Amino acid sequence: MKQPPPADKPSAAAVPRPVSVAKNATSETAGGGTAGEAVRFERVTKRYGEQVVLDGLDLVVGRGERVTLIGPSGSGKTTILRLLMTLERVTEGVIHVDGRPYSHMPAGGADGGRLVPASERYLAERRRGIGMVFQHFNLFPHMSVLDNIVEAPVHVLGESRDAAAARARELLGMVGLADKAGARPTRLSGGQQQRVAIARALAMRPEILLLDEVTSALDPELVAEVLDVLRDIARDTDITLLCVTHEMGFARDVSDRILMFDRGRIVESGPAGRLLDTPAHERTQAFLKSVR
Repeated sequence: MKQPPPADKPSAAAVPRPVSVAKNATSETAGGGTAGEAVRFERVTKRYGEQVVLDGLDLVVGRGERVTLIGPSGSGKTTILRLLMTLERVTEGVIHVDGRPYSHMPAGGADGGRLVPASERYLAERRRGIGMVFQHFNLFPHMSVLDNIVEAPVHVLGESRDAAAARARELLGMVGLADKAGARPTRLSGGQQQRVAIARALAMRPEILLLDEVTSALDPELVAEVLDVLRDIARDTDITLLCVTHEMGFARDVSDRILMFDRGRIVESGPAGRLLDTPAHERTQAFLKSVR
């Protein structure tokens, strides 16, 4: 279910550089210490050749926190999600998830205190607790809606098909598609397909859910139905949400905190209402005017 990296960028399989303690360029923390952390970026830099996409990022997202990333295209927002889904590898720095190294792992042996780039096996085990909903639905067209949701829990989590199917039907009811279990994705509207994609992500029982411009591929009249489902998830679950969106009304409704990115750095952060209503940084002010 992974998306391939963009054609003009190097493969996600490229081996990252060893851990480097670069000069801290930008920082944002949720507080609460390691025990309360869901995600921590520690001086993370991501480069594609000479292009710096993330520039020494320090960021902490607390467990159960809802954080929205806003900013212009190319500012590094989606790269953060792709790093967490291991679709990309860091160039410098370390990502921690649930208080443990994620982009890296202990070297082992006599040098066990040193971190080295994580192996594919290590990453596969660690990323099970992270789900992502992409801009495009990425549903299997030859499978029914139910089978699209059941596939990963059976083959990745090892659930029985009966248990996975029961969970899938429950999730379809939650997203308002209980009557579409036997339908093929091509028979659904874009909004319905995105709701299936949300159910599929939740079927993996993630502790962290990443949302990457989930309404950008939808016709305007279909946006509301998807955002309503996500509002319900934010209200009714304790899943940590990390969201990239240009839907400022949605960001206001679901976010504990909004971070404004520009050129790979956080230029402003704060509670949703404060940042959206009275942004302090001129770059944030200009961006919000452009999306309203």
